[in-house]
Amino acid sequence: MSVHLERQPTPQRFLTGRAASRSGGRCPARPARPGGPVLTSTGLAILLCGGFLTLLDFFIVNVALPTMSTTLHASGPMLALVVAGYGVAYALMLVIGGRLGDAKGRRRLFIIGVAGFTLSSFLCGVAPNIGALVALRIVQGISAAMSQPQVLATIHATLAGHRRSRAIGLYASMGGVAASVGQLFGGALVQANIGGLSWRPIFLVNVPVGIVVLALSRRFVPATKSPEPAGVDLLGTTLIGVALVALLVPLTEGHALGWPAWTWLLLALAPVAAATAIYVERRIERRGGAPLIAPSLVRLPSMWRGLALVVPFFAGFGAFMFVFALAVQDGLGYSPLRSGLALAPMTGAFLVGSLVAPRLVSRFGGRVLSVAMASESVVLVALAIQVIRQWPHIGTFSMSPELIVGGFAQAITVVTLFRSVLADVPHRLSGIGSGVLVTVQQAALALGVASLGSLYLSAAGHGPADAFGVIFVAEAALFGVVALGGWVLLGRRATVPAHADGGPQFAVEL
Repeated sequence: MSVHLERQPTPQRFLTGRAASRSGGRCPARPARPGGPVLTSTGLAILLCGGFLTLLDFFIVNVALPTMSTTLHASGPMLALVVAGYGVAYALMLVIGGRLGDAKGRRRLFIIGVAGFTLSSFLCGVAPNIGALVALRIVQGISAAMSQPQVLATIHATLAGHRRSRAIGLYASMGGVAASVGQLFGGALVQANIGGLSWRPIFLVNVPVGIVVLALSRRFVPATKSPEPAGVDLLGTTLIGVALVALLVPLTEGHALGWPAWTWLLLALAPVAAATAIYVERRIERRGGAPLIAPSLVRLPSMWRGLALVVPFFAGFGAFMFVFALAVQDGLGYSPLRSGLALAPMTGAFLVGSLVAPRLVSRFGGRVLSVAMASESVVLVALAIQVIRQWPHIGTFSMSPELIVGGFAQAITVVTLFRSVLADVPHRLSGIGSGVLVTVQQAALALGVASLGSLYLSAAGHGPADAFGVIFVAEAALFGVVALGGWVLLGRRATVPAHADGGPQFAVEL
């Protein structure tokens, strides 16, 4: 789930250094001008189709995890890496992908990204073992990070006025549609067992769509680039990547392997790499460069307060999606399709909530987040009690009332968080702030799978009902922290200042 905030400033400087250009950690391209390239309806459909594939992949993969475990003889920790590997790669490379698009051409990077995603999807579909699948999921994440930033950037560079607003609205709806369709479509594909391929069609289905997008992109998607592209922060990206990997790999593999010495060495390396990354990012910014995560932006009150809430919220959300699919299929014996149906009320409520949340946030401010997260905490405790008492006699829609409340609360929280985080960011730097947000958000999703997901896997052997209930309670505690933190840190602050050009645009990705 991610939210990109896009605006149309001319390139500016960081608070203490040179700015990047638009989405994915960059200020957006200049507004479309008369006589410039124009994106047709066909071109927009091609861009949205390419972007939709990367969103759909997250939900399809989650519902197929138990079947992967059976056919590939995969351990729980390796299943966690199937999800976390994609998220970490996407988080680290998103900003780089956007900046490369600005410098080398957005259509070119979109085509490269879609080509890489299509090829890696095919290879995922024929992966001979779980190790190869994890490696290829990382390639998928990198490819998605190359193509995804180009979608909104091209919209901003080639459309104006009502057509731009309509295009961004369509982009914003993709997240909710992907969530709703992904669970059911993924479950149906796995359960259909097409040609005896089991879970493999969830990846192979991307191939014909990707080929069509590639075939039409050069003809219908206009070529654009930024007149002042920012540089690529390879050193900072590498150090942050080392810190994340050094933290996530031991968390996912440590318990299953009995915590060998190398897991402790990696855990010790993580803070060292993180501290070095902070030093390097500060030095790059002082020298007028474009760091992956700009320290001057993170120091802004709205940024550090909001990011402090982003991490526990998305860690809890990532863990929930991972654990739910495993628990209901392995523990309750649900089929993949039935698992998707069980989650459909939540994803539907999220889609509805995302439509009404902006009005609630504008009226009540940041404290609407506290109410939403407090409600979610209560719901999760109720789910824990229901699961422990009724296991294993839990119907497909027995959890629907709680899941509907939870999906609505999550939508409100996502909108509130992303508006509040960017409240103090100067409008000319909103694209850069959005890049920082998405990077932290994706890393938090992976952290949730690695930590709480691994906790569930280690406890499930002693009783899946109790393990499922424990995870619900742990997530309730996380969301309780978000509720309390939102009340204290945000108060009524949850708005992005309006500007002459109509204010920032939101695109929500689940």
